[in-house]
Order: sequence, then structure tokens, then C-alpha cells
Amino acid sequence: MKLKSLPQDFLVTEKTDFRPSRGAFALYRLSKRSIGTPEAIQIILRQWNLSRTQVSYGGLKDRHAETIQYVTIFHGPKQNHEERSFFLEYLGQADRPFGPGDIRANEFDITLRGFPIDKREELEQKLKRLSTAGIVNYFDDQRFGSLGISGDFIGRPWCKGDYERAVFLAIAEPNSHDRPREKEQKEILRNHWGDWIRCKDLLDRSHRRSIVTYLCDHPTDFKRAVGLIRIDMRSLYVAAFQSYLWNRWLSGLIVKIFPSESIEWIESRCGKLATPVKLSPEDTERLQQLELPLPSARQKEWPEEWKPLLEEVLTPLEMTIPEIRLKYPRDTFFSKGTRSCWIGVPGLTYSFLEDELNPGREAIQLRFSLPKGCYATMIVKQLTQVVEVEPIRDNDSDE
Repeated sequence: MKLKSLPQDFLVTEKTDFRPSRGAFALYRLSKRSIGTPEAIQIILRQWNLSRTQVSYGGLKDRHAETIQYVTIFHGPKQNHEERSFFLEYLGQADRPFGPGDIRANEFDITLRGFPIDKREELEQKLKRLSTAGIVNYFDDQRFGSLGISGDFIGRPWCKGDYERAVFLAIAEPNSHDRPREKEQKEILRNHWGDWIRCKDLLDRSHRRSIVTYLCDHPTDFKRAVGLIRIDMRSLYVAAFQSYLWNRWLSGLIVKIFPSESIEWIESRCGKLATPVKLSPEDTERLQQLELPLPSARQKEWPEEWKPLLEEVLTPLEMTIPEIRLKYPRDTFFSKGTRSCWIGVPGLTYSFLEDELNPGREAIQLRFSLPKGCYATMIVKQLTQVVEVEPIRDNDSDE
């Protein structure tokens, strides 16, 4: 089975009740294809000579897809802007910035290709179960696009106060989806780490080079260098580590609750994640009511029954719960709150199509909505238990 054979095979539309009125914030609809949200925003900032603090949006949207989302810019131009990979449409003014809380849901229209015709009945049974029972609400691999080849999350040494390691992981560690020029720039840093003047001479003008420029004058002040990483990227790094901890915690909880014969395993960048199958109505209801806090030292109320499982997740990382915090800089911190462990997909519909890209095979088109922060690709991964799926490409979206 093939996911994202074409950009139009994965369509995402942000749904919101946010409407233009009056105010200092220009509201736009951003329609894009084959580009991530941060990359599109960077182009807009450069073209319109804006600062990053002027721009607000609700969430990251997939790079390998066609997506529609909303953006506000403080004192932004009252005009449209078009590039090869996106179109920014001016909608009017607003009295406040658009944020994650303004997303009501995300609508998905996904086409999966290349599965054998004789698998149709088995797929239908799986889809019917998903539409009635729902899925485990894991963060999916898109959340972990910043994870490099070492498998060490930037947030881990950052929490431990190892700022040099955090800076290295952020600007120098190879990543599986680095483009050729990015690979070259990171290799320069790895080959000359500590010789900051040499690095500065060899690097392209960039945010990465700005950090190195600071280190030329303050060669061991990695703490301050962490604070020079772009704030939007710092937030991504922290969210990725927190999401990893939450996923491992929930997977351990499912293993504790359900017998082994009632568990299937989903491959992910967080390792294998447990998902229960053949649920009774009572099991489904229990999971639908279950929530876990996002791991953070700021969290004051913990479910005592499950807190030891989180401590087990932290032990191999040589961390404790009070250490899930950042001492510097103050503008970056772990989110506080809870996340539902299970989500329903009551509006899921599907249809089988002839696959014009893979003669002799079928395609299936899925349409459904999910609450903000939930991952459509988790539904796709549930179907991999029926048909082997080609690996989902890593990207930097959170939905």
C-alpha cells in the first residue's frame, strides 16, 4: 500500500470559527503543496520583510500534502501573495492573532494506493472497526521530524543542562530528510566543531551561522547559544521530546491493562507502540474516558496509579519527573495539560477506486475529521496490519 504517491493524495483542511472583523492583525488563508508550514512562513517573512514575532498560526501542516490553514500577521499587508508552492490569500482584519485554540478540527481526504484486490474484504472489516471503536491517540512520526540519526532528542540534554549537546543536535546532527545543501552545512560543523571562526568562514549565511558567529566571541557559552536558536524551532524540539515521553507512557499503560493476545504493535520512530484490538464496549468506554497529563515538571496532579510507568520510561534516559523542565531560556517550556488517550472517528467514510498508478491493484479513498492535534496517519498505520504499507516519509507537521 502506498501513501502520498501524489501530493493530492493527502488533503488537509483546517476548520475554524475564526472570522475577520476589525483590528491590527491581517488574516490569511494559506493553501500550500509540497512545502512545510515553517518553510512557507520563512519565505513570507523574507519577501515581506517581517519579523517572526508578527506571525501566528494554529498548527504545522504536512510537507508532503496539499493543505489549507489560517495565518495572522500583526500589521500584515492587505494583499495576496503567491509562490510556486503556496498561495496566501488575504481575508480581512482581526483583533487578535490566530492560534491553536482556534482550530475546531482538521478534515482529511486521503487516497491509499497499490493494495491487492483480494484484501478488500479484510480492509473493510478493519475500517468498520475503526469507525465504530476509534484509535489510540498517539503522536505520530511527523511530530519527530527533528530527531536525528543518533535517536537522541534535543530536549533530553537540554533538560539535563548539557547545552553543548543540545546545540550540536539542533544544528549539526544528520537527519534522514536533510536536503543535499543541508547535509553539507552540517558536515562542516561536525568536521570543525569548536573551531568557530573556521565554521563561520565555510557556512552559508543562515540562522545556523548566526549561532556560530556568537560562539566565535563566546566559544564555550552554549547555554546562551541555545537561546539563540529560533524560538519556533525550540518549541518544536521541546514538543517532540514531550510527545515521545507521552507515547511511551501510554504504550506501557496499554500493555498493563490488556492481555498480550489483545494487543497489536505499530511501528514508529518512538519504537513499537501497543494498540488494543477486539475491544468490548466496556473497554472502548474505558479508553474513551482515559486521559494522561503531558509529561512536565510543571504538572502538579498526576494519576498515581500510572505515575510509576512514566518513571520507568524516564529511567533509561537517566531522568526523573522533576527534570522534565528547562532552566533556560524562560520563553521556552513544556506544555501543561492532558491529552485524550483514545479518539473516535465517527464520520469515517471510504470508497474503493481503480488505481490508475498501479495497474491491477486498487486504491481506497478515506474521508474523515479529527480534533486538532490528532494524527490521520495513525488511521493509516492501523491498516498496515492488513496490508504492508510503504514507509511514510518523515516531515515536520503535527497533524
